[in-house]
Amino acid sequence: MEAALQASASGTQNLWPFLLYTVSVVAVLAIALLLGWFAGSRTRQRRATGTPYESGIVPVGTAEQTRMSIEFYLIAMFFVIFDLETIFIFGWAVAFYELGWRGYFGCAVFIFILLVALVYEWRTGALDWGVKKRSGRPGYSVVKEEAA
Repeated sequence: MEAALQASASGTQNLWPFLLYTVSVVAVLAIALLLGWFAGSRTRQRRATGTPYESGIVPVGTAEQTRMSIEFYLIAMFFVIFDLETIFIFGWAVAFYELGWRGYFGCAVFIFILLVALVYEWRTGALDWGVKKRSGRPGYSVVKEEAA
């Protein structure tokens, strides 16, 4: 104990805690990998074993033949947009005291704009899944015949 205090008092660093931590992390990783290899399931290779699948659905056809619903792409875009929002808000939260009230009002305006976008998406039905029904203008694409 006194040697560690003397080493830190003289300005040099004691590397033993770092080395002990490194060795323990490597040991835990090695044990976990070895146990996983020994305890892992041994399956026979079949046709469906090596194929990638999504949500338990075995793929049919090639990627060019796959038809994805537009909702998948919309949800992915919304996720990216609101994920970036989270990154900006975390940055604001880290610098909260340095930014003061000016930063608070700036972040409030940013969140308000995002809430307006979210309400717009909700009202237009972009967040609804399932069968889409058109509303309004029932005879929009029908050409009316004139009486002769």
